[in-house]
Amino acid sequence: MRAPDRRGLLDRDARSLSVRRQCALLGVTRSGVYRQRKPAKDDDLDLMRRIDELFTAWPFLGSRRMTQMVRAEGKAVNRKRVQRLIRKMGIAALGPKPNTSKPASGQKIFPDLLRDLKIERPNHVWACDITSLPIGRGFLYLAAIIVWASRTVLAWRISNPMEGSFCLAALEDALARHGKPEIFNTDQGSQFTSPVFTSALAEAGVKRSMDGRGRWMDNVFIERVWRSLKHEEVNLKGYADGCGAEAGIAEWMEFYNESRLHEALGYRTPLAVWREGMAAATARNRMDNADALAACPQQKQMAKPWAA
Repeated sequence: MRAPDRRGLLDRDARSLSVRRQCALLGVTRSGVYRQRKPAKDDDLDLMRRIDELFTAWPFLGSRRMTQMVRAEGKAVNRKRVQRLIRKMGIAALGPKPNTSKPASGQKIFPDLLRDLKIERPNHVWACDITSLPIGRGFLYLAAIIVWASRTVLAWRISNPMEGSFCLAALEDALARHGKPEIFNTDQGSQFTSPVFTSALAEAGVKRSMDGRGRWMDNVFIERVWRSLKHEEVNLKGYADGCGAEAGIAEWMEFYNESRLHEALGYRTPLAVWREGMAAATARNRMDNADALAACPQQKQMAKPWAA
């Protein structure tokens, strides 16, 4: 995954700071700011859409087999081009492989805490991942946070550049509205190893976990969410722009959480399972607190201010 693109933070209309000064503060070159990016070629967009369709249907496909499948459809393409577009889309085949995503240089990598871990509590483990979404003239990126035990999507954000700010926004939204997990799991992408993302979890007192090499199963639940989203929503509607994509995804996420039955959950919805688990956890905490108070009646009486 790419490092965050700071050029999106520039304000060309600002009167208090010149573009030169903003570039110096952000650590970017002025030539990269003034130079207009080349629009994506139409044939690149067509190939990216086909790659996305193949990856959604068979997420274990690598660049070699994907190249051969595209060639079999009559399109002349070499593997290097397929690899370049796969990197641009930010996708990686599910399956044992080394170094599935690379952190930015010098950023901290956390250990894999999910190995042999039995996950039963509702907020035991949360996970976050990014996927690409085709729109009219390009691609958007979607980040989502799910509860591992119930597959509930707690928060999500879309972005045009694949930078870290939209992942952080999703995290802050989930923490503000749903409390916090014991463990937060991601891959080793630079969006999740950045200091701001790491600090947000550290301040909340959440343990970090990152997928180990070859541990493709650590991310399989959220990959299933991506597959369902694309089959049931994105590929059917063909969004023309980001506004249409955001509205459609919001509608589907509500359907997924509140109405879509899961066989693995006993044909219940993710939100129903999560709420049931949260209610049970709250009841257990109340019982534990009641037992603790009942064991110390004298201390409770001494605490009354009017007893003196």
